[in-house]
Amino acid sequence: MKLEIKNVTKKFNTKTAVNNFSMVVETGQCVGLIGPNGAGKSTLIKIISDIIFADKGEVLLDGKRISKMKREIGYLPQYPDFYHWMTAKETLFFMGQLSGISKERLMDEVPTILTKVGLINEQNEKVQTFSGGMKQRLGIAQTLLHKPAFIVMDEPVSALDPIGRREVLNLIQEMKHETTILLSTHILGDAEEICERFVIMKQGTKIEDTTIDELLTNNKESVVHLEVASHDMQWVQIIEKLQYVKSVEVIGKRAKVTLENVQINKDMLIRFAMENNLDIVRFEVGSNETLEEIFLKMVVSI
Repeated sequence: MKLEIKNVTKKFNTKTAVNNFSMVVETGQCVGLIGPNGAGKSTLIKIISDIIFADKGEVLLDGKRISKMKREIGYLPQYPDFYHWMTAKETLFFMGQLSGISKERLMDEVPTILTKVGLINEQNEKVQTFSGGMKQRLGIAQTLLHKPAFIVMDEPVSALDPIGRREVLNLIQEMKHETTILLSTHILGDAEEICERFVIMKQGTKIEDTTIDELLTNNKESVVHLEVASHDMQWVQIIEKLQYVKSVEVIGKRAKVTLENVQINKDMLIRFAMENNLDIVRFEVGSNETLEEIFLKMVVSI
């Protein structure tokens, strides 16, 4: 199912939570909605899920208003809420009947879904005994119960320990082959692992819509990484004054040297080092920035 978000704006009193936001999620895509806490991700997710209404703009699913397509949407909140005195099986039967699914169909579907999320052996255990990861997997089971064509997930792993996080990420990896997914998170590594594309938000506004490869390419720096054997760092002060050097960042014996043109200036820098008897242990061309570093730079500086 194709999702279209067109110029959506949402305000709470004087605060603009989502500002003129537009994007398209094509059928079969798994898209990460990325941003720091307070960026407006959860508000946008709730608008997409038709839980709250936008002040301006519209959300379409397969060309129809989202309010008319709710049966095609599966929604997983950040903290799924259950009756703790119910078992996993009872929970799904209860939620399924609220959604209008017949008891006969639930008799077939519930064991299948519990098997899919790895909870079939705990189907008769009360939810109050479940770990955070198990509750999140039960939430995913509830989301999948009516076989939605489009699934929205709000920070599905942010509150989990490493084991629970891994369980849920593995499950989402399997799900994305069967349905269209929009996943919100403030953890870029999660989006990198399971999403083909991600949209970055800051202060309610879309600041980037890209793939991992595009983001790395567009943020590739003209830098050289140097590591020297000597503890004497006087050479740094000399390098900083070279005409073709834009900046030098030093950590211990290592330095990140940003050049005007790395292809031309790297040879000049090597020649300078040799002429000044600089004992180089490592000389590496190119940026070593991680996706997390690029993301932080974007949301802090823009």
